[in-house]
Formats: sequence, C-alpha cells, structure tokens
Amino acid sequence: MKHVIEVRNLCKEYKSLQAVKDLSFEVREGEILGLLGPNGSGKTTTINCILSLLSFSGGSIRIFGQEMSPDAYHIKREIGVVFQEVAIFDELNVVDNIDYFCGLYIRDKKIRKQYIDDAIRLTGLENYRKFYPKQLSGGLLRRLNIACGIAHKPKVIFLDEPTVAVDPQSRNNILDGIKTLRDQGATIIYTTHYMEEVEILCDRIIILDKGQVLASGTADDLKTLADIEEKVTAKVAGLDAGHLDGIRALNNVDEAAYHQDTLVVKYKTGKNNLADFIDYLKKEDIHYDQIYSERPTLNDVFLKLTGKELRD
Repeated sequence: MKHVIEVRNLCKEYKSLQAVKDLSFEVREGEILGLLGPNGSGKTTTINCILSLLSFSGGSIRIFGQEMSPDAYHIKREIGVVFQEVAIFDELNVVDNIDYFCGLYIRDKKIRKQYIDDAIRLTGLENYRKFYPKQLSGGLLRRLNIACGIAHKPKVIFLDEPTVAVDPQSRNNILDGIKTLRDQGATIIYTTHYMEEVEILCDRIIILDKGQVLASGTADDLKTLADIEEKVTAKVAGLDAGHLDGIRALNNVDEAAYHQDTLVVKYKTGKNNLADFIDYLKKEDIHYDQIYSERPTLNDVFLKLTGKELRD
C-alpha cells in the first residue's frame, strides 16, 4: 500500500529534553491512523514536526513522496488540520467562517460554494448556516471547527481530540463524518483520549511514549500484547483482604485488584473462569452486582505498555 507520510529517524530536543527519539513510522493512503500516547509522549511534537511548524534536529519527513519543509506550500494545500482548540472568527457566521478558511486554498467562487455546502452537510450544520459562534453549543462549535479545516477537500487530515467535551449527538455526527472522509479517499491521522473511538474508527494504531513507538498494528493485533485472556469485573461492597486473597488463589487467576467497591480479576488462560469466580462468591456468601466478563481492551494494552491510563 502506498505511503502518504513517511517519518524516518525523527529527533527533536527542547534544551535538555529529548521529546522525540529516532522515531520512524508511516501513514498509509486511505487509512485512519490512531496516534496515541500519554501526556508528554511526543504526539504533539511529532505532528508539529510533520506539519513543519517545528524544526527538528535529525531525520526526515516525506509527504506524497516529497520532502516536507516550511515553504512546501504545494504540499500544505493538500493538508487539513483541526487542532483541539477551536479556531474560528466570532464576528463571522457559520457559512462565512467556512468560506474564509476554504478561500485560503480555493479561489474559484463557484467551486468554493460547492465545497462549503459539502462541508456543512458532512458536519450536520445545515440548520445553522447563518448562526454566529456565540449562538452555537460546544458540540456545534467543534463541528464548525472541523468544517473549516476540511472544506478545501484535503488529501491528508490531522484531527487532534475533535470530540473533547461534546454532547453525544455531536460526537456521533463527528465520528460518522470522519468515516465519510475516509470513504471519500482522505488519509486521516487521529489523536484522542477515548479508546472507544479508536476501536470504532482506526484502521491502525501507533502507541507512543517518551518520543518512541512502543507498539503498532490493528486493534486486534495490539490486544494480544495485553497478555490477558479474560477480565472479570464486579461491583462488590466491603470485600475484605481474606476474600481478596482467596480470589487470587483461584485457578488461572493472574491478578486481582479491589478499589472503591469494584473488583477486577484478570486471567491469562483457562475456560469457565467466570463460572468458577461466581461459584466462589456464592460459596463465601459475597454479594455482588453488575458482574461481566470481557476480552482485553485497548486500555489494558495502553496501561501495560505505558503504565498509565490514556485519560491520565
């Protein structure tokens, strides 16, 4: 598959801090790549280097097979960027905001009008065309921010936390819009603190920490790294230390943790783990609620690789 972005041996320092260390990866044409990492992992620095917003001390970055540089405007016009901070003009309405940003790339007014209409349709802003930013909810502002960033139909789109603090309706609209952009041929680099979005959207995932790639692959590929076969979670009030030790001694139990009435038991192997666990609770007359079993999640992988929750 064709590589749209190629990062090779990228290095970036801030005085005594090495933010990115010999980093190499590629982004494939037509994919949604999830770029994940805890705070301070080097995600933002890496993206800013790719966009030539930051200089770097070593390595190379190629986009569409060409060396990226601050004055590579023929490349930059094919890129759309939606940063986490909403960047729009308060004195312009929805249509005029999109028109302004689209006009930076598309001079033909007839084409630009069609592109604006397409962006409004994609982000579900049809009923808000003449609204000003102060009249829009937080979710609608996020949608407008996205519309401004993608209206010129870029081939590559960077989306940084586009669903932070939005309502469920706007989140679903944004996620559906991102899938549509991919289906229309765009290549998307996506950062988020919501693992469920990664599961839904991303064709491939790269986990960064301390400026290096810890792991990459599909969601299913990465889940094998969690080294967990099954995880059982139950709400249990007042579990004592003796019972917790008893659970840890059950067959196939690898780890058991209890915090704020939530018991999490992890297994590396075995069958009928859930049944054996419930049998133990019943035998010991331990009352439980909301018990369920699940396969390892991406958050389990992230925690194992980085020692942190993604939302930490």
